[in-house]
Amino acid sequence: MATAVHFGAGNIGRGFVAQFLHESGYEVVFADVSDELIGALQAQSSYRVHEIGVGAKDSVVDGYRAINSRSDEAALIAEIAAADIVTTAVGARILPFVAPVIAQGLAARAADAPKLVVIACENAIGGTDILRASVLEHGPASNAIFANCAIDRIVPEQHGGLDVTIESFSEWVVDRTPFAGETPDIVGVTWVDDLGPFIERKLFTVNTAHATAAYHGRDRGWTRIREALATPELQAEVRAVLDETKALLVAKHGFAEAEQQAYIEKTLQRISNPDLPDTCERVGRGPLRKLSRNERFIGPAAQLAERGLPAWDLVNSVGAALRFDAPDDAEAVQLQERLRSGAPAAELVTEITGIEAEHPLSPALVEVFELRLADLRGA
Repeated sequence: MATAVHFGAGNIGRGFVAQFLHESGYEVVFADVSDELIGALQAQSSYRVHEIGVGAKDSVVDGYRAINSRSDEAALIAEIAAADIVTTAVGARILPFVAPVIAQGLAARAADAPKLVVIACENAIGGTDILRASVLEHGPASNAIFANCAIDRIVPEQHGGLDVTIESFSEWVVDRTPFAGETPDIVGVTWVDDLGPFIERKLFTVNTAHATAAYHGRDRGWTRIREALATPELQAEVRAVLDETKALLVAKHGFAEAEQQAYIEKTLQRISNPDLPDTCERVGRGPLRKLSRNERFIGPAAQLAERGLPAWDLVNSVGAALRFDAPDDAEAVQLQERLRSGAPAAELVTEITGIEAEHPLSPALVEVFELRLADLRGA
């Protein structure tokens, strides 16, 4: 049986990547630093993936193994050395930390072994490129094939245990160009020659819409995303933002306007799903990452500004994100501390968003940052 080593035994790892790998006939070996998660996987022979939405079905994932990557690194290296595929769902910022053990696994592979397929399934543009660069810092990787991908599946807040509740819709698009025509057989994967348009379409539609609803919804006192989107005012704000990102995606990637509008309507239907009890606070977590240069707000807004196209509704959502003050979220706390530091707005814009003063988007960002600083001074 083919083997897949998967880093990250969280909800996306168990409920998306591992589910499809299992359905494809792979024996999944989970690797994670969480004693609790690995202990549960080792103690339990299977878990259930419960889908909600159109075409929903339940499935059972079994026959897996689990390794604590912190305490049993030698076993993990041996698994990578013998594996057919390595996948990750750990968060883009964690990829450099899993790279060393992957490099050691590659070094331990038999000379006649097939090339190891490596796919980082992260919510980031070029996630596998990030991982590959980190692996190369620790050794050669000529015996591996690194392929970028775009993933899309909403996982609501869970309530403990290994079972995962997840939406029925999923999209896993993988770049086929590194494979020289011989792609692995993985259920649920769409292979494409140009991944860039699919990555940006997902990031600048699904992620942008979800975060916009979260920040504006929390601003207005709503708890759940679906409740916020049920209000005409907030839905209008989300649609205005998606009109801006649609203009960029149509102009840059040549998506038909009707096709992109259909994708928008599907996205709004998905994030409004009454069976997805997502909260504005959960979706809004990690505002510093979400406000970074190539992410869901600043990425499309900067490109629109460079094309001379309007991006005010995206910038307005940035303003809502600046008001995300959640004591239980480390990034939210760090953001509010930085905004209260006394630093000038222009300096904070560059530090937080990566937009330099000479960029055409800068004046609009400085304006919303100044408004937030004025609010804090008056508090």
